[in-house]
Amino acid sequence: MSDARILIVEDSSDDQMLILRALKKRKLHDKAVVARGGDEALEYLFAAGLHDGPDQGSPAVVLLDVNMPKSNGLDVLAKIRSDARTRHMPVVMFTSSREESDVVQSYRLGASSFVCKPFDADAFYDAVAQIAQYWLFLNEPPPTSS
Repeated sequence: MSDARILIVEDSSDDQMLILRALKKRKLHDKAVVARGGDEALEYLFAAGLHDGPDQGSPAVVLLDVNMPKSNGLDVLAKIRSDARTRHMPVVMFTSSREESDVVQSYRLGASSFVCKPFDADAFYDAVAQIAQYWLFLNEPPPTSS
């Protein structure tokens, strides 16, 4: 799965930096694509706007923050699940929210996983690395239809 990518949907530049640093420590930073918000993520996933192009491919997993302006993570997740092209795409909610309602709503909308961002930097790096390792190398995705 050498061409597999992680779509990171994160509006915080600090959290983007931490996620990319965690991936770099595991030599996985070349697998990352960053969308700086929900609208940009949807443009990427549905090949519109700035990311229009035939070679973008689908990410192996979407790492999606809940709390973002405009289209929040729950809105983005609902749109991902409502489209046949992305319905089965793995989506990990990776967020600082510890609200029970966000957890419940995420799973109701079809999240693959819900992970609270650790406050400790080392734990944050480990969480990102474990998510990446699992979805890029351990998980067996369904075959794509031609």
